[in-house]
Amino acid sequence: MNALTSSARRSTIADAKILTLISNTLSDSNASLRVSLCNLTRAPDRRQLVPTGPKAYPQTVPDDDVSAAIPPFLTGLVDDAAVFPPGNAALTDALHNHREHRQSWYASLVGPLLLPASSLHRLPADIAPLAIGIVADTGIAEVSSAMRRLPRTVTVKQIEARAADKDNVAALIELQTQLSLPVFAELPITPRPDDLLDQLVGTEVTPKFRTGGATPQMFPSPESLAEGIVACAKRGLGFKLTAGLHEAIRHTDSATGFVHHGFANVAVAAWEANSGADVTKVTDMLKVTESDTLRDQIRGMLAHSRPLWAGFGSCSIHEPLNDLKGLSLVFEES
Repeated sequence: MNALTSSARRSTIADAKILTLISNTLSDSNASLRVSLCNLTRAPDRRQLVPTGPKAYPQTVPDDDVSAAIPPFLTGLVDDAAVFPPGNAALTDALHNHREHRQSWYASLVGPLLLPASSLHRLPADIAPLAIGIVADTGIAEVSSAMRRLPRTVTVKQIEARAADKDNVAALIELQTQLSLPVFAELPITPRPDDLLDQLVGTEVTPKFRTGGATPQMFPSPESLAEGIVACAKRGLGFKLTAGLHEAIRHTDSATGFVHHGFANVAVAAWEANSGADVTKVTDMLKVTESDTLRDQIRGMLAHSRPLWAGFGSCSIHEPLNDLKGLSLVFEES
């Protein structure tokens, strides 16, 4: 980090401390002013974030996940999907690397380790405490029994499963009611699944869309993704994404020729949709390829919780992390 960047960062932290001190001296009768001042700080308490819309993430952050290096807007953005394609890490390697992520300066960026239900029996009985998300590759009906066989030190943070029709969605709603855990239902994004989204309204099940894969057809167009995001926003639903989002900015992969969505594009697009933007405006944001444009917009969002977008699964943590560092949106703690 150069001297100018370091100085600017110290100044920002100092300003935040001053504003917080002023805020804490205000009487209860000035509560609204106190809240306004707190919103100006760059490092609010991430465990008590005020939602910026019908759905805001992170909803809660454990004490040991709070880090000054990762601002609220980026907290819990990337779930660790190391064992899934195209990474396909061995389970032992994924466990080792995930523990390193959890002990690093960027730990707050990283969500749970995602594991297919079919691999859970391979977790060691004496495994150290571990938070996971279960991807129900063996069927929704098998999730509860798979959880009962987990080592006591393993905590399930969320469930994810494909839901191609109303029966699948109903089964996931029932599962969420039974387990009282966050559940993500992977829906087809084209054609837009309005009937399935309607079915999720008023439940604790969140839609999930696939944004990449092994063929060009698995990458939705900006228009299709924008329609899905806006449809969620209009219904008060959050959403999660999976696959193809390793880099911050929309780009063409030099090896495959596939055009990938950028996670910075999605972050700003979700913010706009949450503010009432229509499909055309959200589509335009997903098409942006200028990093400066997206970086400058996200800088103004960093102190806030993330509206609508729960985050995304990535088989690489370092690739999105390096892009965030390159955009000067996170700074490694010394």
